[in-house]
Amino acid sequence: MAKNNRRHGVFAVDQRFADVALNSNEDRRDSLTIEKALNIIFRQMEITGSRPRTIESYSYVFNDFVEHTGLIYVEEINADSIYDYLNDINVAKTTKLLRLKTIKAVLSRFFDNRWVEYKFWKNIQIKIDKQVKPAAKESDIEVLLKLIDRSTFIGFRDTVAILLMYKTGIRIRTLGELRERHIDFDNKMLNLEGAVLKNHDYLKLPIDEQLAEMLQTLILQNAKIRRKYKKRHDYVFITQNGLGINRSDSSSNAISKQLSKYAKLYGLKNINAHAIRRAFAKNLLNKGASVALISKALGHQDLSTTTQYLDLNKEEVANSLRDYL
Repeated sequence: MAKNNRRHGVFAVDQRFADVALNSNEDRRDSLTIEKALNIIFRQMEITGSRPRTIESYSYVFNDFVEHTGLIYVEEINADSIYDYLNDINVAKTTKLLRLKTIKAVLSRFFDNRWVEYKFWKNIQIKIDKQVKPAAKESDIEVLLKLIDRSTFIGFRDTVAILLMYKTGIRIRTLGELRERHIDFDNKMLNLEGAVLKNHDYLKLPIDEQLAEMLQTLILQNAKIRRKYKKRHDYVFITQNGLGINRSDSSSNAISKQLSKYAKLYGLKNINAHAIRRAFAKNLLNKGASVALISKALGHQDLSTTTQYLDLNKEEVANSLRDYL
């Protein structure tokens, strides 16, 4: 009798809804797991030339997000889960912003693979007061170049590196990846392929006669050191043991460490690779270059990044605008 009540009484469930629930479970079994999705996009990133550090960073942040939220399937990710994660983690706002950018980058790859239908994360923002890092002063760079002992290999190498960063604006990481084939001495040009640039785009940057001669001298000195230590490569900037200056697991390299040492030794403020790159941008602006041109030279994909580099104060903006009245 009880069995009959379950079928026809108050406890009975319409068979149509029972079938729907069953089908829902079957669909869930066929859903794409986040773990599998991450494995796919990381493989895609490896194939397209993304750096190991970038992939490791994506993996760390997104797996931390998944662990905090307990999500399993891609279809479970929504705006609320992202807000919950950002609210739960006890880190500085700047760190939250970096993690949000990473989550958005991964989700954009999910979108490109058509695993999500729309970019629900697009309007999620974290507002912080950005501290603009100032450019190195031209006078400080000049003082530094005078104080470095260029009679030694390390001193000469560092001088060439500083001048190259100041006159072309290339990043410290790109400096370490620079090969002899990237320098066109006939046309006084750096031809930088995407593999050595952060945005993976192609970039051409001019160099002057003085810098070209110094680079040629450095390359000849490098050849002697490589022969001594039996190294086979064509890096332009190497250590005194004939190795490349970049380390795969860090943005720091031998040149950046030398800059820190010089700053302390000579009491110079704001002498580092990033400040020198900003000095390049500010120098171009002072010579009349447009923000769009400077942005191209820096390899930026967004003009807003370039304007932050230039760190224009209100007086500079007002005076510049006056020329167009």
